[in-house]
Amino acid sequence: MDEEQQTLKELLEIMHENDLDAIKVKVGDAIYELVRREPGSATAAAPLAAPAAAAGSSAPAPAAPAASPNVKKVTAPLVGVFYRSAAPDAEAFVNQGDRVETGQVLCILEAMKLFNEITSDFSGIVTRIIPENGELVSLGQELFWIEP
Repeated sequence: MDEEQQTLKELLEIMHENDLDAIKVKVGDAIYELVRREPGSATAAAPLAAPAAAAGSSAPAPAAPAASPNVKKVTAPLVGVFYRSAAPDAEAFVNQGDRVETGQVLCILEAMKLFNEITSDFSGIVTRIIPENGELVSLGQELFWIEP
């Protein structure tokens, strides 16, 4: 078992022993954030910042599309799980290519069993939806690109 897997195992044990819903720990250069899910959901456990040693890894990172100069970025106001709809079988709040208005709900972020509606501060067309449904997002992480 590698060092990272051992760290995750120990953090999970701490969560279970103390009946925690979430834990965020910095170990060296890596930050681990674990959030407990309801039974039947996947457990999110991933480093938010890669250790410096991993920066020179041989696998190239996929190139992210460049934002146009007038794109407005909606970022996560808190750490939580990103959901595109109000329920698993419900229609997504917005899709790529949709026109949105200021104040319109874009997604939900679940944090500590609270569901927070994230609304748009901009009117325009959704040109990119960055996180996957059910993905844990960090504070300040880009969620949507909206172009006027």
